[in-house]
Amino acid sequence: MLAGEIERWAVRPTFYFWRRSPALIDAKGIETLIAPSLAAMGYRVVRTVFIGGRRATLQVMTERVDETAMSVDDCSLVSQTISALLDVADPIADSYVLEVSSPGIDRPLFQREDYERFAGFEAKLELQQPLDGRRRFRGRLLGVDGDAVNVNLGAETVRLPLAGIARAKLVLTDELIKATRLKTRSQAI
Repeated sequence: MLAGEIERWAVRPTFYFWRRSPALIDAKGIETLIAPSLAAMGYRVVRTVFIGGRRATLQVMTERVDETAMSVDDCSLVSQTISALLDVADPIADSYVLEVSSPGIDRPLFQREDYERFAGFEAKLELQQPLDGRRRFRGRLLGVDGDAVNVNLGAETVRLPLAGIARAKLVLTDELIKATRLKTRSQAI
């Protein structure tokens, strides 16, 4: 190699910037860290998700243990508590945005208790793998029996494996809105 070739080769230094992948952020570990403090305050963690990218975001969905509606003040209090806990533990090295929300009326269903608690209401469910050639179902929840969620589809009742459910959420119906309003009124009295 000639001297001129070396100079051209080393014109600019090569740098490698390493960013922590979202897969390396343990959302379940963060949930385990924050859940006891939130439970002591009267809140339950519904879901914790870390979304990476240009604007990394930690999404925490919470609800009140007494099942009353979440207010903006509730979300603010939960956000301040989570921020303090994460500042001490520091499980996320890079900057991120913390989003705290409530599940809402047409909430997603994650835990076994969700399917039992909302039995009688209409839901949309999607399986990870097809069951008899079908992955998507919409029907009335009948609760949990063993390791399966029973759903009345109208003409038939199906048993969907709880561990095989990829996504599920309540359907916003007049019946669900009425039940939510009745619960809110009775708790306000």
